[in-house]
Amino acid sequence: MTQQQTQHHQTTSSIVATRNQDATFANDEIDLRELFSTIWAGKWLIILITAFFAVSGVVYSLLQPNIYKSETVLVPASQNGQSGLAGMAAQFGGLASLAGINLNSGGSDDTAIALATLESRQFINYFINKHNLLVPLMASKNWNQDTGKLNLDGQLYDSDNEVWIRDVEPPKSVEPSEWESYEEFKNEVMSISQAKDTGLVTVTVTHHSPLIAQRWATLLVEDLNAWMKDKSLADTKRNINYLVKQLEKTAKTEMQTVFYQLIEEQTKQLMLSELEEEFSFKTIDPAVVPEEKTGPKRALICVLTTLLGGMLGVFIVLIRHFVKKS
Repeated sequence: MTQQQTQHHQTTSSIVATRNQDATFANDEIDLRELFSTIWAGKWLIILITAFFAVSGVVYSLLQPNIYKSETVLVPASQNGQSGLAGMAAQFGGLASLAGINLNSGGSDDTAIALATLESRQFINYFINKHNLLVPLMASKNWNQDTGKLNLDGQLYDSDNEVWIRDVEPPKSVEPSEWESYEEFKNEVMSISQAKDTGLVTVTVTHHSPLIAQRWATLLVEDLNAWMKDKSLADTKRNINYLVKQLEKTAKTEMQTVFYQLIEEQTKQLMLSELEEEFSFKTIDPAVVPEEKTGPKRALICVLTTLLGGMLGVFIVLIRHFVKKS
């Protein structure tokens, strides 16, 4: 093949490639025009579907009950006499450990234990049973602002006869179990957050009734402090009884002195704990009855459902067009 023929062949190939590219661009332009024309032709179907979803979103949002949140801000309580107990723990901590006693001087560990207790299954079930919260927790439907009373779901609970009538399948029982009430309370009602920089703890209670939200948030803090206080008193009394028994068994003067000092410190701790009401947490900002709802976000629901309807309408129009075309 001569050089002239080679150049002619290359020129011909370039022309063909350019024509193919122009044809591709033309096809893309035609497809884009076809796409918009298809959407325009099906505009009434798109408008109809969008309107249906918009109306459905409005109805759905209006049917949702209002949700209220009540918050209380807490700070870990510094135990009175903590420095003295800490000094005694440092001085006699080794001997106390050998004796099987834990000299607790307070601190971040106490806060972590208290927060873990607040979220524990044992404490939450105790809280629900103590204040008879099962019905307003599991059967609440909405809150009547005019009467200030909580409306219950008649398909779950018979208010007249005060019995559960919900329709469930085994192994669930008609009356909600402690497992169900715990999951509902922990996941839907109570939330806890702690600021890393300040250590402040925020306990939030969410409910259909603002009155109940405020009351439960207050009772949670009170019951937690009482729970931790009772536990500390029981541990301290057990330590004192153990030290007294060990004191009676030893004849060494040095060890007797140590035991006397340990008993003195444990007795001091017992007295201070009995006087302290806010044992684990002190309330900085108490819970109040919320005047504004926090949910549902009705405007957001309406916007999202309208957008979803519009997208679905366009999708249906395009699918119908391409199915007919194929």
